[in-house]
Amino acid sequence: MPKVVANGSHGPAPQDDCKGASRGRSWGLLVTAGVGGTLVALYGVVLPFVTPALRRVCLPFVPATSTQIQNVLKMLENRSGSLVDIGSGDGRIVIAAAKMGFKAVGYELNPWLVWYSRYRAWRDGVHHNTRFFISDLWKKGAQENFMALSGRTQALECLVSFSCYTNVVVFGVPQMGEWW
Repeated sequence: MPKVVANGSHGPAPQDDCKGASRGRSWGLLVTAGVGGTLVALYGVVLPFVTPALRRVCLPFVPATSTQIQNVLKMLENRSGSLVDIGSGDGRIVIAAAKMGFKAVGYELNPWLVWYSRYRAWRDGVHHNTRFFISDLWKKGAQENFMALSGRTQALECLVSFSCYTNVVVFGVPQMGEWW
């Protein structure tokens, strides 16, 4: 039976007020957790794309156009062997070369693009002829240490000099400076 308040009206029992406040607090926590989780996930996805811009030498990801890919493939006609794409981005050139029968390798700084390239190579059925590496070629010493620790001495020779590849692809952007 409801309690009668001093002014004679019926009011909610004190425990009913607590249940409503508890429900509101639960929704607030859920919304806060959802927004916070979304922001952390967004930060994790965006960070690898933003950090190259914070480097001393900013090298942005500029996807190769279909015309550029066709031009590279035209240059590769009547050629064979292996191919390396330095700064392979999303792997378009490496995958196209692998479809032509090349053993193709891509080196990219952005880990998300490397993982996406591996996925695309698998999806296109050329993953056996392609390899993608997360590599910062600006820090050659760090790569040498990684290769030595992993026991990949032949890959180390290829990484440092690229002399084991018969075809080398490098797309330049103005930010690369005058060295290339």
